[in-house]
Amino acid sequence: MKRLIFTIIICVAASATFAQTTADSTRTTTDSVPKKRLRVKLGMGEDATVISSGERDTAYHAHKAPGFSFGVTFSRIDLGFATLIDHGSFTLSPNNQFLSYRQWKTSNFGFDLVQFGYRFNSAFKIYVSGGFDWTHIRLRRDITIQRNTPVLTYTEDDINYSKNRFSSSYLRIPLSFYYRSYEDASGNYFRLVAGPEIGVLLNGRVKQISEENGKQKFNDDYHFTKLRQGAFIRVGYGLMGIYAKYYFTDMFENSPAQEGLKNFSFGLTLGF
Repeated sequence: MKRLIFTIIICVAASATFAQTTADSTRTTTDSVPKKRLRVKLGMGEDATVISSGERDTAYHAHKAPGFSFGVTFSRIDLGFATLIDHGSFTLSPNNQFLSYRQWKTSNFGFDLVQFGYRFNSAFKIYVSGGFDWTHIRLRRDITIQRNTPVLTYTEDDINYSKNRFSSSYLRIPLSFYYRSYEDASGNYFRLVAGPEIGVLLNGRVKQISEENGKQKFNDDYHFTKLRQGAFIRVGYGLMGIYAKYYFTDMFENSPAQEGLKNFSFGLTLGF
């Protein structure tokens, strides 16, 4: 998490190159003192993220003209559940029973930090973005997934783990096709976003907590697919919505027993 916070700070600092700050003063009949308003644009183009103080954010409410945009963002924040699909079934095959997991504690989390796109009109645009994505599998069995092995391997442990989490982290690069409806009286509107996504493996991790060993963390690639390919869809109204993601490539590579095991995620999304 510390690395994640540091990455966000670096990205925001880098956006200063493209930042545009304006201030205006207004007067009211009851107050003769000018009121300053701060508006910072993190990027280039009409779709770039705008941080404003003292005024309504019009980043999504104005009818936009066609054009390119680029900037730093913090959006498409996904928080949901991850599900393993074994040859089209939600039931794990005998080869994968060691990955039996607690569904309500197996999660997916991700967000985007940068984006580049082109708007065709007020209703439709396309953009490619970059961010991070995590899948946390909460294992039921008291096992340890082994590092540096020819195939995905585990050992049975005589330890009762209060937490046994098997995780992967990816750099995600989705290509989004975005549609929005006309605004209603409150300024909100329906949105539909869908497209392909690729992911580049950053790390795999086993995190365990037990009375015998305390808290332990082990890092390795654990045969997670290094380049995964999938598709996503997001549907919502206003700032919030729901999402679903399915990856066509197997979760693991160079491990024949796990062939056909795939990842499906779904849940809530914010700021898309």
